[in-house]
Amino acid sequence: MSETGELMKQAEGDMVLSDEHEEQKGKYMTFKSGNEYFGLKIQHVNEIIQIQTITEVPETENYIKGLINLRGKVIPVIDVRLRFRQEPLEYNDRTCIIVVNVKSTMVGLIVEKIAEVVEIKEENILPPPSIGRTDRIERKYVYGIGKVGDSVKLLLDPDRLLNDDELSAADQQTADIIAE
Repeated sequence: MSETGELMKQAEGDMVLSDEHEEQKGKYMTFKSGNEYFGLKIQHVNEIIQIQTITEVPETENYIKGLINLRGKVIPVIDVRLRFRQEPLEYNDRTCIIVVNVKSTMVGLIVEKIAEVVEIKEENILPPPSIGRTDRIERKYVYGIGKVGDSVKLLLDPDRLLNDDELSAADQQTADIIAE
């Protein structure tokens, strides 16, 4: 089994255990984008799937890659690298989709690779610095900086990754495709 497959299994196992034992607090799914590592609260993560065929949707933002059919459910997918205005990267066997719940809508986040599931205690989460650098677009999606050993993870707020207009447009496009 590939390294990505093993990590996906571990993460899904942690999510199931977390659901059963109410131990989600402090657990984060981490992934790599560019040179940085990001984390999502595990309770936002529904599942992790391998990259699959994406149906493009015309006239959407470039980071909205399109729609996928996940066991009969059509969900929009966005490329995290493009959302953060990083250079595009060709998808490979490590590329996967983290399916998250954003404001009651299922959304897929295309990421370079899954890193690990980590526990970050509340006292190890700092507010993001306000450096005043407007070129760091991903900062507006980051609600905290998690200290993990000698490294840091940028903790994302999935509700900020898509704004309400984009979610409404994605819902409408999904409805139009289902109606066809």
